[in-house]
Amino acid sequence: MADPRRLFDLSGRVACVTGASSGLGQRAAEVLAAAGAKVVGVARREAPLAEWAGRVGNAAAYVVGDVAERDGLPGLVAELSAPFGAPDIVVHAAGVNTREAADDVTPEGWDATLALNLSAPFFLSQALVPAMKEKGWGRIVNFASLQTTRAFPGGIAYGATKGGIAQLTRAMAEAWSGFGITSNAIGPGFFPTELTQAVFGDEARAARNAAQTCIGRNGRLEDIDGPVLFLCSDASAYVTGQVLMVDGGLPRNEGIDL
Repeated sequence: MADPRRLFDLSGRVACVTGASSGLGQRAAEVLAAAGAKVVGVARREAPLAEWAGRVGNAAAYVVGDVAERDGLPGLVAELSAPFGAPDIVVHAAGVNTREAADDVTPEGWDATLALNLSAPFFLSQALVPAMKEKGWGRIVNFASLQTTRAFPGGIAYGATKGGIAQLTRAMAEAWSGFGITSNAIGPGFFPTELTQAVFGDEARAARNAAQTCIGRNGRLEDIDGPVLFLCSDASAYVTGQVLMVDGGLPRNEGIDL
């Protein structure tokens, strides 16, 4: 048997991570670089991207851009392919949650949520797939959510996109797995990120959510490392079209407070 640790070695791979300016996106970018990949982070805010790239060093580059702007996608793909070549791994971590009740959702807010959370992962992947096909190898990792399968108050637009991510992941797998390109999704539970500041800023609220998990605590950023590395490496070569929930075993909605 070959050394099984080599299954997780990303040396020679190029990864693109959207939403790399903070939270789980930045953590994913860090773990991929630590595993040997060259990583291009993409986000709209330059300062945190530059700080991340400076901390990682020569294995990192960044592009300031909005993946939801479809007209600018060809230029964005060219820019993010410039530092290390065309990516063969893409992690779609960019997202937005307006937290609006159903009666308060506006067409503008709905469209912006769908554009970033659901449309961008498809169209960016579509643009990167030709280079992956040439290599006969690729990894697409989408970000699902607790709301992929649950309905929470104030989450109708966000939940619709995350439910769509599950089906998008399966459809991508059907379309591209035959070319060596797997497509999977990670569904995080409660992690301390910018999107969940309101939750973690309230200790009682965060404790109620932690109590709903089988493990008995909320997520830590390092809890995402293994799942990201698994789905981006050769270790998951025969895994595609799946949503891997990383939620501490959250069994029910009772008491959950977003």
